[in-house]
Amino acid sequence: MDRRQALAVGTGLVTGAFLPSAGAPGTAAAAAAYTNPVIWQDFADIDVIRVGATYYASASTMHYSPGAPLLRSYDLVNWEIAGHSVPVLDFGAKYDLNGARGYVRGIWASSLAYRPSNRTFYWLGQIDFARTYVYTATDVEGPWSRLTTIGTPYYDAGLLVDTDDTLYVAYGNTTINVAQLSRDGRSQVRTQQVFSTPSSVGTLEGSRFYKINGQYYIFLTRPANGQYILKSSSGPFGPYTMRQVLLDLRGPIPGGGVPHQGGLVQTQSGAWYYMAFVDAYPGGRMPALAPVTWTADGWPVVQLVNGAWGTSYPSPAVPAPPRQVTPMTGVDTFDGTRLKPRWEWNHNPDNTKWSVDNGLTLRTATVTNDLYWARNTLTHRIQGPTSTATALLDVSAMRDGDRAGLALLRDSSAWIGVKRDGGATRLVMVNGLTMDGNWNTTGTGTEVASAPVSGGRVWLRASADIRPGAARPGTFSYSTDGTRFTRLGPAFSLGNDWRFFMGYRFALFNHATQALGGAVRVLRFELSTP
Repeated sequence: MDRRQALAVGTGLVTGAFLPSAGAPGTAAAAAAYTNPVIWQDFADIDVIRVGATYYASASTMHYSPGAPLLRSYDLVNWEIAGHSVPVLDFGAKYDLNGARGYVRGIWASSLAYRPSNRTFYWLGQIDFARTYVYTATDVEGPWSRLTTIGTPYYDAGLLVDTDDTLYVAYGNTTINVAQLSRDGRSQVRTQQVFSTPSSVGTLEGSRFYKINGQYYIFLTRPANGQYILKSSSGPFGPYTMRQVLLDLRGPIPGGGVPHQGGLVQTQSGAWYYMAFVDAYPGGRMPALAPVTWTADGWPVVQLVNGAWGTSYPSPAVPAPPRQVTPMTGVDTFDGTRLKPRWEWNHNPDNTKWSVDNGLTLRTATVTNDLYWARNTLTHRIQGPTSTATALLDVSAMRDGDRAGLALLRDSSAWIGVKRDGGATRLVMVNGLTMDGNWNTTGTGTEVASAPVSGGRVWLRASADIRPGAARPGTFSYSTDGTRFTRLGPAFSLGNDWRFFMGYRFALFNHATQALGGAVRVLRFELSTP
């Protein structure tokens, strides 16, 4: 059963009862508090760990490259993007947009772990139901390199470094398995089924694997409305007993879904937290954090507020951070010679066709009239609940037939940008870029508004409302001086179907429709909130 089928089954099941409120932790009037979601950007299938005084998390990225972003925090609330575990999606030509496409494939729910014995981070994930890849690094910022490929595809895997340094992997959909890896982590020693999900529960997947107080736990999600946990007192291969953690629990984002999936993490002081994600389309899946307590017989209980996952809790009691994390919003002038880790390409880029040198140069890499086939489209997550992206482009090196601009990119897309035809340039707003449920292009876009433009520089702006619920608008505008912006075109309705999984992104693009050779230069990009 693939993930789309699993979700369809999971969301069609009979709903359960709310968990009884366990009561929110006591709060003092002056106590600091945090608000959910702790990250209002699309970071799904979170795996979260602590190494010393630093917290790290990994997330799904599907067809975006580099893959598997690494987040870093010192307090579980304020996060920055530190790097990526998978430097390139070298899993086949489709991830290069070379004769095929990898939309909604690639990096799914995967696992991040730290092995103290060799001071090494491990990332593990399966690709295309074919095999599992393991990457390692001694620093989350990299460099990351592939350690091995394992023939068994560990679907929705959770990697455990046991107290005796043995590596185990929990994985599977409905049928849950545990594999033991060799000491060097390069091969599988054994694998065994350890649990079969009762039909009354339906689908379980999204394994996270823990050893806590001598007990083994496999933390599992029922997509997309529940969380369950398995416990073994007899070792990693079980037998396991199951308990429900949450089901149909009201979440902290109005109009959003039930917090689920994600992982457990313990602070330096011994407190436990659960970081889950909330389905909140059109923006994607947003991480939310809640405290966890444990029953006397060793089962986790999510602490609730008025019978729901709280919109606010007292902040975790942790030491003062050594520094402030890098904000996920703000200005990027593309200083230096490398992209910052906030950026991910739509599929792998052609690295001969872009460069960063105190500005981003995007040379045309594809001749196509279909943005979904165009290589070197650079994407940035949208900040919720509403945010605006403004990009300054130098378009003086565009050639006839080139199309460059700023898009709201998903399976239904729109953009503002520049068309160069017959030696003349025009500003346009285009909508109607669409895909079907198999991610084939069904619409390459219709120009719905235009304006004359002169000079080599133009500021393009896209604003997006990604609150879940009713259809939300995206709007486009432009400026020739960076101060006065003029609206162009009608509002674009952001699609909120979950099946594309990834949420809308802002996207910078430049592609040819006639011949390669043109270029644009992005001098500045700003992501701002009201």
